[in-house]
Amino acid sequence: MPDRTTVSVHIVPNDKGNPPGKLADAELHFTSGPLEGLRLIGFAVWERRTRPGRNVTFPARQYSVNGERRSFALLRPISDINAQDRIRDLVLQAFAEHEAQAVNS
Repeated sequence: MPDRTTVSVHIVPNDKGNPPGKLADAELHFTSGPLEGLRLIGFAVWERRTRPGRNVTFPARQYSVNGERRSFALLRPISDINAQDRIRDLVLQAFAEHEAQAVNS
């Protein structure tokens, strides 16, 4: 049976307000299992432009094709296309908890 991995989300607020709409960066910290002691960076929490709510962007790598900048996600589902929703929800939950703690401080 494989080791179970435990992960926590670390929120880094965007206090500068630049770029506009970016609320925070988020990191996944692995606290047990084979990834223990490592972190995965590159997540960000954004205010939605078109409707109320928040969105999470995932780590990506940029590249150029014929002078056009493109990107591809570094964290992709193997088979379950809804797998990213679990991480997105985890990051949004951690951000909401971070906001609540900031208000109560």
